[in-house]
Amino acid sequence: MRAVVQRVSRAKVTAEGVATGEIGRGIAVLLGVGHEDTEKDIMYLADKIVNLRIFEDENGKMNISLLDIKGELLIVSQFTLYGDCRKGKRPSYDMAARPEIAEKIYNRFVEQCKGYGIKVETGKFQAMMSVEICNEGPVTLLLDSRKEF
Repeated sequence: MRAVVQRVSRAKVTAEGVATGEIGRGIAVLLGVGHEDTEKDIMYLADKIVNLRIFEDENGKMNISLLDIKGELLIVSQFTLYGDCRKGKRPSYDMAARPEIAEKIYNRFVEQCKGYGIKVETGKFQAMMSVEICNEGPVTLLLDSRKEF
């Protein structure tokens, strides 16, 4: 699994003209599912994201997590995170999971995150979405459950 993780003051996703998810202070996650991803990847990435120490403490140092601030989480499916642009001009998505598999893994990831007792909102799987992210900092991190980067 791959994720673009952004610390936000607010974020919102709209699909087909309807807001499907909206959060205040927390983390916005753009999540890609690879064809080899398993429960192990779900567990690793969910734990990593909710426990990332990317929020500032009283000394202004990034030292506290989403769980510590009781923040909110917006998770948006984005298969293009598996776009391979190394050859030619058109990305290859061969490493992305097929939609019927990716949706199950995505939904399982969302449920795993909800298990931490935080507010979790989502986009609409396989829909054309508009995502508004007010990146705070800015703080943006790239995560890969296989630690490929």
